[in-house]
Amino acid sequence: MTETYSKSRQRAEIAFGNVQTQFFAKNQAAEELESDAQSQQAKTLRLREARLAREHSNRVSATSALIAKRARAR
Repeated sequence: MTETYSKSRQRAEIAFGNVQTQFFAKNQAAEELESDAQSQQAKTLRLREARLAREHSNRVSATSALIAKRARAR
């Protein structure tokens, strides 16, 4: 059941379809940017935790080495 519309109605439908397509494209782009930002924040947090753990491990081993050196010096 196809209806024939006037030329102005057809142009209006096409214009509305174009606007609607742009609207959905902008929403999708915004969602992709938000997703990228969230993944970047998660990666930053993971790397920060790994760095802090590595620094803590280095401090512990340096402290142990210093204590062992002092114990040998006595």
